[in-house]
Amino acid sequence: MTVPVARHRLRTRPPRGPVRLPELLQSPAEIQPYLQDAAHYPGGHSPCAALPRQEGEMAALLQQAPHLLVVGAQSSLTGGATPRGEWIASTQRMTDLQFPRSDRVRAQAGVPLLTLNRELAERGSFYPAATTFSGALMGGTVGTNAAGPRTFKYGATREWVRALRLLLANGEVLELERGEARAHPDGYFEIETLEREVIRVPLPTYRMPDVRKRSAGYHFEAEMDLLDLFIGSEGTLGIVTEVEFSVLPADFQLLIGLLGCPRERIALRLAAELCEASRSTWTSGKESGLDIPSLEMIDRPGLDLVREDRAGNLGGIRLEKHWECVLIFEVELRGETEGDRSPLGQLCRILEDHGLLEELQVALPGENQRAEGIRALREAVPLALHNWIGEARRRTGQPLRKVAADMIVPFDAVGQALRLYREGFRRRDLDFAIWGHLSDGNLHANVLPRSLEEVRKGEEAILEFGVQVSRMGGCPLSEHGVGRNQVKQALLRQLYGERGIEEMRRVKRALDPDLILAPGVLFPVTAAQS
Repeated sequence: MTVPVARHRLRTRPPRGPVRLPELLQSPAEIQPYLQDAAHYPGGHSPCAALPRQEGEMAALLQQAPHLLVVGAQSSLTGGATPRGEWIASTQRMTDLQFPRSDRVRAQAGVPLLTLNRELAERGSFYPAATTFSGALMGGTVGTNAAGPRTFKYGATREWVRALRLLLANGEVLELERGEARAHPDGYFEIETLEREVIRVPLPTYRMPDVRKRSAGYHFEAEMDLLDLFIGSEGTLGIVTEVEFSVLPADFQLLIGLLGCPRERIALRLAAELCEASRSTWTSGKESGLDIPSLEMIDRPGLDLVREDRAGNLGGIRLEKHWECVLIFEVELRGETEGDRSPLGQLCRILEDHGLLEELQVALPGENQRAEGIRALREAVPLALHNWIGEARRRTGQPLRKVAADMIVPFDAVGQALRLYREGFRRRDLDFAIWGHLSDGNLHANVLPRSLEEVRKGEEAILEFGVQVSRMGGCPLSEHGVGRNQVKQALLRQLYGERGIEEMRRVKRALDPDLILAPGVLFPVTAAQS
């Protein structure tokens, strides 16, 4: 690892491999696959794209490109991986994967999560912060501090990153190990380059929302770890080339459950009890306790979307008309697996107390097809919305786009947040559906827009929600990041104020004075900078 010359100062090192340009793809047909991410922002353009295999090639791109956008799986929902004239560097060929010890994995930025999960499963381990989308690349998960379905128990990416290797905008490498470098008490880091130049990086001073998952600009806390500044920075401060994660032994069997609820208020009371029982298990360390790492919710309009889009295509899972919502959850099974004292027995007793036991559909360990059917329901909702918007575009001839909130509140404020979202949309006569990570307090309120005017009204509502969610102790930017999305950039300004945005700009200017890396991501490039 890079050796600090002081607790708050690190030295850079040269990149690995020859510093030479990889092949540049320049024909329209070659560039086309890299011009759009999952947000489907129109107008992506670039003069060229490259697929470097090693650091030296990426460093050469930094030396030659006037501006560089590094992309991975291009699964961004914020336009952060849609180029606006920058050269494109895809990490998809940076796929080296190593297992230096039983509880660690070291991956190049282009390793797909699917590959990581498969390799870990063969070794009897798993990566707890894995995202729902298994096609995500590991560098991208670091860039957005990605959070997966099990954040309730295991937290987001930041909590599992042990080390980073990254290229700064000057083409030099910074290698970081957690705990190696802490901020100076006066609020800065120093980085000494190969030419002995000292770069001072001033830290922001804003207060970040105290929530479990957050992708809301540059991380800050007093005397923070330098490694954390780059996690969640969305590729604007450096290019992650390698990351080392902690992993855990897969010492449990997994039960997947789907529960239909005729009343949402009953579902919320039940969810609170299940979450509290799981926390009690984690605190006590009892193997036989109820242990739920994830609990998702889909409301009735979300279920209706699925019925309309792919009825009968969920592996035999039934969806009843009288349900106001469904809960989808996992249970980690250890110790006893049968009887009233087992986790399954405790779950059934709690459901019976709420009068919901008859509404339970479950996939026991080994019932893989049924488990995939339940998981497919969760993923079917955003897919159905995507298809619905595509059809609305064709029907109206208007460039409609997704309008969705990605906000998190403390669990005891979930009911209040749901009322906020629904009242805000109904006041504007908008149709909507709500689903997401109930155990985290992170629900996605999505508009079903039929016109550009409804898109505008939906975005207006989301800005209104952001103010109220912050007052609840939550965060308006939970897991998808900010990217180039104008509404999300406005939410970031709401959260920290213009002073906070300027503090982020100072961090950016210190590490990337020529604005080479992902210009326009997180905050716009000002006229003075362009």
